[in-house]
Amino acid sequence: MSVSNPNNRRRFANPDSLSNWLKPRLPSDSFSSWGVKPGTKNVHNLWLEISQGETSLADSTPPIRTVNVATVKIIGKNNRVLIESHQELSDGTVRSRHRPLSEKIKPDESPDSAVLRAIREELGSIAGGEVQIVSGSYREKVEERCSASYPGLPARYMLYSVDAIVDGLPDDDFVTEEGEEYGDSEDKKVVDQAVTVRKHFWKWVSPDSVEL
Repeated sequence: MSVSNPNNRRRFANPDSLSNWLKPRLPSDSFSSWGVKPGTKNVHNLWLEISQGETSLADSTPPIRTVNVATVKIIGKNNRVLIESHQELSDGTVRSRHRPLSEKIKPDESPDSAVLRAIREELGSIAGGEVQIVSGSYREKVEERCSASYPGLPARYMLYSVDAIVDGLPDDDFVTEEGEEYGDSEDKKVVDQAVTVRKHFWKWVSPDSVEL
């Protein structure tokens, strides 16, 4: 699978320059809710995503956020599927997810590599077994919707999905703790002001209740 590489990307020197660029292009009530409304992220998060190449913004009004995402449908006993029910964030709020394991794809990273990294980073503390990718399960699709993390900002998600079997996972619901979410960033002051994930809450559900 090849990863979409959108053109016409914007770059910003710091979160303030990004904020100044966004304000006239987004509804004021939406932008002011970033990092304030429970479950949302703030402009520092978006700047980090852009600076690390995980997200691009089209130079348009409103801007369109494009993200390449690897999604893993992990299959367990009795064909149950593992989903992340919700997350606990660094500001103490809870964000509902109800979706399979997913991770933004880094620049020059293949979807296959992103899948293995996602499993290692989010489940590695509890899953110590082999990862088996289900043959013929690759899927690609595009979803366009307003971002839940950034209210008022339209988003285009390029989804690269795969089914997998991961040995060593608990049979019951479980929780994992997030490592350093922006560990690759050298801008520690910006990271400190971003809203980060502290805990992931996982549960097994019937395959009929999961959409990819």
